[in-house]
Formats: sequence, structure tokens, C-alpha cells
Amino acid sequence: MWLYLAVPVGLYYLLRWYRERQVVSHLQDKFVFITGCDSGFGNLLARQLDLRGLKVLATCLTEQGAEQLNSQTSDRLETVILDVTKTESIAAAAEWVKEHVGDRGLWGLVNNAGICTPMAPNEWLTKQDFVKMLDVNLLGMIEVTLSLLPLVRKARGRVVNVSSVMGRVSLFGGGYCMSKYGVEAFSDSLRRELSYFGVKVAMIEPGYFMTNMTSPEVFNGSLQASWDQASPEIKELYGEKFVADFMKTSNLLKPSWSGNLSLMTNCMEHALTSCHPRTRYSAGWDAKFFYLPVSYMPTFLVDLMMYWGAPRPAKAL
Repeated sequence: MWLYLAVPVGLYYLLRWYRERQVVSHLQDKFVFITGCDSGFGNLLARQLDLRGLKVLATCLTEQGAEQLNSQTSDRLETVILDVTKTESIAAAAEWVKEHVGDRGLWGLVNNAGICTPMAPNEWLTKQDFVKMLDVNLLGMIEVTLSLLPLVRKARGRVVNVSSVMGRVSLFGGGYCMSKYGVEAFSDSLRRELSYFGVKVAMIEPGYFMTNMTSPEVFNGSLQASWDQASPEIKELYGEKFVADFMKTSNLLKPSWSGNLSLMTNCMEHALTSCHPRTRYSAGWDAKFFYLPVSYMPTFLVDLMMYWGAPRPAKAL
């Protein structure tokens, strides 16, 4: 019986492996626009695609980030300053892209720019904390996408949106998980709408990776700032020990491969260069073997895991 099951499963994975190895032709003629290239995933992806010969249009938030990236890449790669929270900045970048790609259109749009703090219990935060996160991670991404869709459609190209495993299962308070759930929903609807025009949309759902944004220093500093702004009532409910225990979780989340950002950028590159890209990519073994399975578990089991595994407030029942 097991043999009858193993054969079709094996054939399925063999066929998928063969299809996914087929690479798009004439990559050296294709333009790819990447947001958030100052550091981290965007920076590495820009350099990676440049080495493959693609025409990379990279955005940075700062002049310093742009200068550093230009010094590490070929003359093919060009940079522009972009703040995804500002409509005028997005409009100027979209016009800049249009001038560069001309009638060829834009083959790839990679929405990589994002932030992950403040991340804290919801009661510690203000409305502005949520707005800040949603402006960068979701609303900015949507506006960039809508501004460049005509160019992507012209090239029958790709949209690659960086989501997160936290877009599947919400384990922390704050706007991060909310924003990534929004990225998932927007990407799903966009994929179905653009399929009529030959445009493919992929989501990258990474687990925990160590970047400038996710370092313990940044995480703990943001958590402390949120705690400092909390009301006296909240501080009495949670207690100082909760803060210390919560900070320790950032170190527990760090897997051994978290410094290998290529696990993430290889997924992004495949989504851009494969003839048959996946709809979703899980980057990192924690994403594949922990977060993804957890997202399919019954809600009460996940709640129970969090209830017993997460730090407990001082005045908990």
C-alpha cells in the first residue's frame, strides 16, 4: 500500500523539481526594481541579481546606503532614494523607473522594504505605533505596487512580495503580524487578478533571520521604549520580570542558520528567474518545520502553546 502512495508522491516532486529548474531566457535584458536595499535581504538580493547580469534598479532610504551598494556592484546597477511612506517619493521613483525601462517594461518588482519594531504586547502600544508599521510594511508596499503595475504588465513580469511566517500565525502583539497578514491578502488577490495578463505574483515567507532590523539590541531597545511609554496600570499588571523574560525570547528564536541570508534571497531570485515560480516560498528551516505546521494546527492548541510557553504577566490569573 505504501508503495502505491510513494510512487505518485515521488513522481510529483520529480516533476516539480524539473519544472522549477527551467530558467527564463534573456535575463540580461530584464529590469528588476527592489525596495529596501540599504542592508539586509534587499542589499544582498541586489548584489546577487547584479552578478547574474540582470539590470537592477535598487532603492535605498539613505544616500549612504546607495553609495555603499554602488561601490559593491557593477555599472549595470542603479540606485534611487525612496521612502515608501511618502506618495511624492513613490511617484518620483516610478517616473525614474519608467524612464529607465522604456518600452521593455519592468520584469520584476520586489517589495522588500519593511520594519519589524515596535513589537510588544498590544496594550503597551499607541495607535501611532500601529500606523507606523502599517505605513511601511503594507500601505507603502501597496502604493509602490500600484504605481509600477502598468510597467510590470507590459513586460508580463513578476511581483515578489516579502511577507513572513507571522503572516500565517500571529505570535506577537503590535502591527508587524497585522501588516504581514495584509501582505498575504493583497498578494493573493493581486495574483488572481493579474493572472489574466500573464503576470505572476509570489510571496516570500521567511522565518527568523538576523538582520539590522532583527538584532537583539534593536528588538530589546524597542521593547524597552514601549514599556517606558506604558501607563502605570499596565506596568503594575505586567511587572518588570515580564519585560526581562520577553527580551529573552528574542535570543531563543535565533536559529543556527539565521545569519545565512542567502536562504532568503535564493527564494527571491528563483521567483524572479524561474519559468514556473512558486506562489509561496518558506525561507528557513524554522519556517518549514515549525511555523508552517503551527499555522495549520487547531487554534486551541496554538493558544495553549502560547499560554504555557510565553512570559506571564505578574497579575495573571
